[in-house]
Amino acid sequence: MSIPNEYIAKTEDVAEQVIKRGKYVLPTVARLCLIATFFEDGLRMYFQWNEQREYMDMSWGCGKFLATVFVLTNLLGQLGGCGMVMARFKVDIAVGLLFFIVVLQTIAYSILWDFQFLLRNFALIGALLLVLAEARIEGRSLFAGVPSLGDNKPKNFMQLAGRILLAFMFITLIRFELSVWNVIQDIIGSTLMVLVVLGYKTKLSALILVALLTVLNLYHNAWWTIPSYKPLRDFLKYDFFQTLSVIGGLLMIVSLGPGGVSMDEHKKKW
Repeated sequence: MSIPNEYIAKTEDVAEQVIKRGKYVLPTVARLCLIATFFEDGLRMYFQWNEQREYMDMSWGCGKFLATVFVLTNLLGQLGGCGMVMARFKVDIAVGLLFFIVVLQTIAYSILWDFQFLLRNFALIGALLLVLAEARIEGRSLFAGVPSLGDNKPKNFMQLAGRILLAFMFITLIRFELSVWNVIQDIIGSTLMVLVVLGYKTKLSALILVALLTVLNLYHNAWWTIPSYKPLRDFLKYDFFQTLSVIGGLLMIVSLGPGGVSMDEHKKKW
């Protein structure tokens, strides 16, 4: 048993060195990845303005005016929310705006009846909660030296909810195919995701998951290899940027840590 523990300890040391060297860049990279799907979709609304309006009008029979309002809300809400998150300006309002867009699209595109896409939207909400938790931490750090009134419980529960919801993304990536590679991938990924949810060896587990999801995303969702006239290109592009946003959520966990409601935190008290 000493050999595996020693190996894990060394791996954790390497991970800590990587995190330490990138501590000033990591939060920005995490936010960039996290807003990727919203930014891409906002641009899609602009470049496919007529197609999106016609789709909404045909799907709901709501008329051109309401279809236009829907597309405009998505365009301004997503691009505006992304800009506010990156500028760290009124982050709570920005997150609320992006959360509203997720709920709006879930209803408008009938995602409620598509289990896979619904789980992915839950994962996006989890990533947004982590952005909000980061803003809470930064807000408190502005008053360094001022006596604290105790642990920031809302922030801790946001981090817990964010970790749990991010797990839904990996559920959609599990492939029930009887091949050695898929079985290994499912076992490793599921184990790491459980560790992230529990908050045990959190930073190491999240960092390995970032590497795993990045490889899988580049391999399975290589939308740039598909000709622009094929519908598959848009599907893979959507998939790619959603996965990138979840990677951003995991990077946020690497940057922030698991929070107070986690096994890692409770280990410090044992």
